[in-house]
Amino acid sequence: MIEAFAPAKINLTLHVTGQRDDGYHLLDSLVVFVDVGDRLTFAPSDELSLKVAGPMAAGVPVNNDNLILKAARLLSREMGAKISLTKNLPAAAGIGGGSSDAAATIRGLGSLWGTPVLSDTAILGADVPVCLRAKPTRMQGIGEVLTATNVLPPAWLVLVNPGVQLSTPVVFEQLADKNLAPMENSLPEFETVIDFANWLKTTRNDLQIPAIEIEPIIGAVIDEIAIQNGCLIARMSGSGATCWGMFSDLVSAQNAARAISQKHSDWWCTSAKIAPLS
Repeated sequence: MIEAFAPAKINLTLHVTGQRDDGYHLLDSLVVFVDVGDRLTFAPSDELSLKVAGPMAAGVPVNNDNLILKAARLLSREMGAKISLTKNLPAAAGIGGGSSDAAATIRGLGSLWGTPVLSDTAILGADVPVCLRAKPTRMQGIGEVLTATNVLPPAWLVLVNPGVQLSTPVVFEQLADKNLAPMENSLPEFETVIDFANWLKTTRNDLQIPAIEIEPIIGAVIDEIAIQNGCLIARMSGSGATCWGMFSDLVSAQNAARAISQKHSDWWCTSAKIAPLS
């Protein structure tokens, strides 16, 4: 049996820099991954099957719409496997859960079946190529231009989702100006997490305001994270609704997550470390 980890993908920045004639949006985003995510196992079988369990399993499709099964069939239409998914991440949450699951499937089944790594995984979704890397990356274009970043300082995040789902196309549609400035040409070196957080404050998530207009509770989540002791910056990830706050140490992040969970027991909340750091 093969095991694979599908980490949450966090957009620390997300600049919308244009829109192509085919409707795809151009982005400039600093993406990191954390030590919180879904887990998958792959066992030999004559047929391809998927079983889903875990705290976030409700509503996850097990039919051909699931990206895990799409990724498996993209690797091979002849091979079988018994796939089990422990779903820990909320769906439609702006943290790449489905894309990361697909990437983990490509890695796991690649090992089980002995198949080569796919060169074109964007057919599964724009986030799948960066999820295959699963390390800090600058993502540009429609997700196909990937550049490794400088080594980042150790940092911890608190992730919070209020339980609302947002449609990425709807959030983009709400954004009036889709031709905004990208990040600077080269990202600076950061000696400390405080330097990193201060630089992040000069960047944006252009989808945050549109998402708040659709679901005002996202603004309340960001405010709740921001008031926690030790929070250096708070922002939304991707197209929402998951938001994050950055902290300089594990204890501060854990304390903040505990305080938020106690106050808002219906929100999904966890602390996490950015990993790997290089």
